[in-house]
Amino acid sequence: MAKKDTTAIPFTSYQKLVIFILAVTQFTVILDFMVLSPLGDMMMKSLALKPSQFGVAVSSYAISAGISGLMAAGFADKFDRKKILLFFYTGFILGTVCCGLANTYPLLIAARIITGLFGGVIGSIAMAIITDLFDIHHRGRVMGFVQMGLGGSQVLGIPISLYLANVWGWQSPFLMVAILAIVIALLILVKLEPVTKHLSVAHETNAFRHLIHACSAKSYRVGYMATALLSLGGFMMMPFGSAYAINNLKLTQAQLPALFMVAGVSTLIVMPLVGKLSDKVDKFNIFIGGSIWMIVVVCAYINLPAVPLWVVMIFNILMMMGIMGRMIPAGALTTGIPVMQDRGAFMSINSSLSQISGGIAAVCGGMIVTQKDKFSPLEHYDTLGYVVCAITVVALFLLYRVDRMVKNKLHEPKA
Repeated sequence: MAKKDTTAIPFTSYQKLVIFILAVTQFTVILDFMVLSPLGDMMMKSLALKPSQFGVAVSSYAISAGISGLMAAGFADKFDRKKILLFFYTGFILGTVCCGLANTYPLLIAARIITGLFGGVIGSIAMAIITDLFDIHHRGRVMGFVQMGLGGSQVLGIPISLYLANVWGWQSPFLMVAILAIVIALLILVKLEPVTKHLSVAHETNAFRHLIHACSAKSYRVGYMATALLSLGGFMMMPFGSAYAINNLKLTQAQLPALFMVAGVSTLIVMPLVGKLSDKVDKFNIFIGGSIWMIVVVCAYINLPAVPLWVVMIFNILMMMGIMGRMIPAGALTTGIPVMQDRGAFMSINSSLSQISGGIAAVCGGMIVTQKDKFSPLEHYDTLGYVVCAITVVALFLLYRVDRMVKNKLHEPKA
């Protein structure tokens, strides 16, 4: 049996540039999606939305992103990945501008759908680029850095967005994201080299048959199901986080930037550490530890009474550790499932199912959580937490199967 190479090979200057480009790209896409949660209470009060309506606003992006990913999957391995990235990132920018111009609930839904159609595919393209340029023994480290876009969005993006929203209205953060994304698009155009290695490998020439193959392969389906469950559990609580903190834990709007900044700083610290650890220690073991940690912290958090800000900060840090302890090793393992000629299609379908599952989760969360009026506490948020814990347990079994498949694939003799 071949031993796992745990040597930390230094990245080349170009590899560091690619990691930076993908990280800042993810920063804008994640911020565009994540900012809805901290703006949730403000938007629900401003537009007189019920929790179920806000859940639809969140899910409209996710479901449209999932549909777009499925449509793009058949073509994902037929073009230079740089060109595909630029195309969808440009559409994402246009959709984000529309969000910044929306002033009614119907216009907001339409803008979120447009943004999702383009933005939802970008993550899968980034994953395909990572898989093409880095071997599996070092992808945990790469993903740890790229996924720092999540932490960066909380440290810088969300506090700045909340400040802008308090001064100029909840639409202003989307315009800020669009301006930043234009700069990043120019960086991609000028600095990123073509990513075409996958084009030299023989693969199905018909886009529809390529999509059907990527959907029907048995080993791929296990990966899709694992990703769908992870997203289903991960998205249920998030859209209502700020409303829960304000209406149940009695924080104020002014305290939210500090809360998200502290959670973001913890993410920036934890992500690279988990990424490096998942390249040195068994990835599935890291996932088990993160899942157990998350279940314990969630069960405690959903039963908190009104508490000071510092207590909520501690719980958010602990939850973020559990989330990262699941996300990074699960993502790194999943990249090891597809063969090179199917990577783009697999990542697109995988991302689509993740987005669709997240959209379904937001809608289901809005159906579980209720609120008597816009200033009263959220009800049944604890039920939502227990559902998330149950889904997390089921996801453990599916990722175990993914882990077995990837390890068996690595130990197969080379042709």
